[in-house]
Amino acid sequence: MTRVTVPDILELKRSKQKIVCLTAYDDFGARMVDQSGAEILLVGDSLGSVIQGSANTTGVSLADVAYHVRCVRTGVRRALIVADLPMGSYGSSVAQAVDSSVQLVRAGACAVKIEGTYCDEIRAIIKAGIPVMGHLGLTPQSVHVFGGHKVQGRSGPDKLIEQALQIQEAGVFGIVLELVTSSSAKSVSEELKVPTIGIGSGPHCDGQVQVLHDVLGMGVRQFKHAKVYVDCKSLVSQALQSYVSEVKSGEFPGEDNSF
Repeated sequence: MTRVTVPDILELKRSKQKIVCLTAYDDFGARMVDQSGAEILLVGDSLGSVIQGSANTTGVSLADVAYHVRCVRTGVRRALIVADLPMGSYGSSVAQAVDSSVQLVRAGACAVKIEGTYCDEIRAIIKAGIPVMGHLGLTPQSVHVFGGHKVQGRSGPDKLIEQALQIQEAGVFGIVLELVTSSSAKSVSEELKVPTIGIGSGPHCDGQVQVLHDVLGMGVRQFKHAKVYVDCKSLVSQALQSYVSEVKSGEFPGEDNSF
């Protein structure tokens, strides 16, 4: 099976083919994402909410992300593994950003994602041989600056376009646009040579990213920007209740489950 590469992602933009990205945090999820045909598997700092149960992503450490990259790498044969640089892993210096990125690649990532207009850091990471994906709009690590998870781009696309062009010039191969109005996301996408990957940013982005648990209906809550494709939470609950009932009644384990 041929691995998806950064040039492949850029070619999808040029040929106007949609790009699919899903998160995963463990071997099982990685295998499911990889087999789905998604081009990009993101080990996101969303693990803070999805796995750790936190209210936001600010408590996720570099060691946390590296651990989950190691968990997913064995389950991936095709998808491009992109790992988030979490809060506190790149903001102090260019050297810190490069060193953090190297740690994630050594853990198994093929590229890293960085929030905001850290152009010097982006250039240095790429110079070190590591592809970089950008992230604009709502940048969750700055949730306290925004005053919550608020939709961006309501006043128009100009600021977002300026930021996107800055990090495109710095060398990113794609940009996540999070919680951006559909019209602003459309304008940004049309302006760029690199693809935009939307989450809560409408249908005009060059691709979409969703959290695996949200797609499977296993999230704590349902978000407007997400669509539940199967109610796994109910299925898992029913299965576990059946297991408990059969153990209590003595039905399990039966002869087929015994040696």
